[in-house]
Amino acid sequence: MNYQDYDKALHFMIWGQWDDLLVLMVRTRDQFLSKKIETFLHASYYPGHESQMLESHEALLNYIDHAQTTLAYPAFR
Repeated sequence: MNYQDYDKALHFMIWGQWDDLLVLMVRTRDQFLSKKIETFLHASYYPGHESQMLESHEALLNYIDHAQTTLAYPAFR
């Protein structure tokens, strides 16, 4: 996986660059990252319950953190 994808996803989330996050969702090879971004963007664009948007936001941040930690310390797997 490309470590830069996780940095970009985090940057785009922090600065609210949803269009760039959508492009990253399509281009990344990490299918889990793509699905987490899709879920977050869907919850943000179609606000049903605020809790769903917050849960998808947390899930995406947790996955990015997990992926970066796993890539930074591959010996601990």
